[in-house]
Amino acid sequence: MAPKLSREDVLKIAELARLELTPDEVERFTRQLGDILTYAEAIGEADTTGIPPTSHPFATVGAWREDAAMPSLPREAALQNAPEAAAGAGLFKVPRVL
Repeated sequence: MAPKLSREDVLKIAELARLELTPDEVERFTRQLGDILTYAEAIGEADTTGIPPTSHPFATVGAWREDAAMPSLPREAALQNAPEAAAGAGLFKVPRVL
């Protein structure tokens, strides 16, 4: 059994995540995170002898096509419905994101 997560551990995690927690949330998250850690420890104890490591649960055979050069959408067609496009420069105009 994994050691229980302490209230101080949850407060430290909240501080690192810059979260302000109410006392009720601290108690609830202490319990919930402790349960998650206990479950993760139980999963870690599962016998995986003879099971090869995988990076994805689904077979990816045939999922990737060969890279091949193909004609792209003509610039005029790509820009025709774009609001405020700079058609002469071939650019889309987008709002500033700062």
